[in-house]
Amino acid sequence: MQTEPLEQIPQSRNKTPQDSQPTTSGKATWVENASLFWDLRYTFARVAGIVFVLSILIALSLPKEYVSGARIMPPEQGGNSAAMLAALVGKSSAGGLAGLAGSLLGAKNNGALFVALLHSGTVSGHLIDRFDLQHVYHKRYREDTAKRLGHLTKITEDPKSGVITIGVTDKTRERARDLAQGYLDELNNLVAKVNTSSAHREREFIEQRLSTVQAELQRAQLELSDFSSKNTTIDIREQTRATVEAGAKLEGQLIAGESELDSLRQIYGNQNVRVRAAEARNAILQRELQRANGQGSTDPDAKDIDASHPYPALRQLPQLGVRWANLYRNVRIHETVFDLLSQEYETARIEEVKSIPTVSVIDVPGLPEKKSGPHRTLIVLISTLLSVIATAVFLLARRSWIEMDHEDARRVLATRIGQTIRHRWRRSPV
Repeated sequence: MQTEPLEQIPQSRNKTPQDSQPTTSGKATWVENASLFWDLRYTFARVAGIVFVLSILIALSLPKEYVSGARIMPPEQGGNSAAMLAALVGKSSAGGLAGLAGSLLGAKNNGALFVALLHSGTVSGHLIDRFDLQHVYHKRYREDTAKRLGHLTKITEDPKSGVITIGVTDKTRERARDLAQGYLDELNNLVAKVNTSSAHREREFIEQRLSTVQAELQRAQLELSDFSSKNTTIDIREQTRATVEAGAKLEGQLIAGESELDSLRQIYGNQNVRVRAAEARNAILQRELQRANGQGSTDPDAKDIDASHPYPALRQLPQLGVRWANLYRNVRIHETVFDLLSQEYETARIEEVKSIPTVSVIDVPGLPEKKSGPHRTLIVLISTLLSVIATAVFLLARRSWIEMDHEDARRVLATRIGQTIRHRWRRSPV
């Protein structure tokens, strides 16, 4: 870059330092500065032109950027879940206690909490893995990738309405939309995962208790089934009533048979066929009655008769009834408890679902139609303006350096520093 020779600067600037200093102050007047800039106007034009062209080339080489946004409304609820979520995102001890106290007092605005959740490492980590952002952003470490994602994501909350706005910037339309939707998905998953409301704790307790009661019920049913199979006891009360009724019927038939047998003996004698048949019928009724009452029989065929009657005798029923009643009562107790816990478990599940805060989406992420950046015109204008300002500062500094006395302490110090730097630079290995 060529500049105008300093000899062409107006003659007022070629005076000695003592003569060039104004009488009122030690600094050059604006007229002298303006005269210097006017004399070197072509230098300004060349620098501005070169920077203008370079900035255009750089601005055109920058990739396009797209922003996809979503608007959500956090749920209005207080409770222990808000306190737990606040602790999850790394609140300080004082902040956590304040959030807990606010929730206990019925605080309803969870907007700041959800903004903190969206900025949490859990959400960003899942998004990095889900979209392979380390490869997309060309970052070696996850920490740098998370910082880059945070830089490209803008999350704000409207203090009046409480609406949270999420905006994600990316080089492609599709990934910008998918990242914005990913924030919503991860927020819902995180809120549901760390929900620790009373309904959730109640559901977990009832679920554990229900599993225990179910195992106890199965064991009690198995014990009752084994006892009933071994002793042929189905329903002790019904079996006792049926046995008593059967015994009374047998006893009545036996009495009638004995009366008939006495009549036949008096008429036909003991050796008559009808008398023997009546005796045989009475013997069978007698054995049936003894078996029903649990009494022994001297008849050698009694074993076969007992084998044909698998139900327990009346004498055994009181003893079996105590054990059977205990087992049956145990089964009924466990069945009652299981039914009650099943109803409470279903109720707790419904309450848990109701207590989980869900994010209400106002505007879903869409595919952006226009690019959001870079602002090429603004880049060119700012770069050109900065080059003009930098040129003016350089020219003023150069004039001050030339006009400075060689014995001036500032010039001596600057010269020494420059010589030291050049000496170190030459000695350093290439």
